[in-house]
Amino acid sequence: MSEERKKLLMRLLHLSSIGISMALAIVFGLVIGVYLDRWLGTKPWMTLVFLLFGIVAAFRNMFHIARKYGYPEEETDDQANNVRDDSNPGT
Repeated sequence: MSEERKKLLMRLLHLSSIGISMALAIVFGLVIGVYLDRWLGTKPWMTLVFLLFGIVAAFRNMFHIARKYGYPEEETDDQANNVRDDSNPGT
């Protein structure tokens, strides 16, 4: 297997973990909220607050993983052509 193919498969593996990461963060926030509501008798406020925290954490994780593994490291030809050449102000 070529080195480029291995890198692609590793990126796909990391990107496929987004769904699991989102689900776990939301469930974790929900469980903490339900437990605190039962313990403090504040039903449903802690559940709502910690569910919101879980949703925010899930999207933060998603953006972090997508930013880190979403694009290849090497620069494409289109990106290289968009670099502005300041040495020649006439173009």
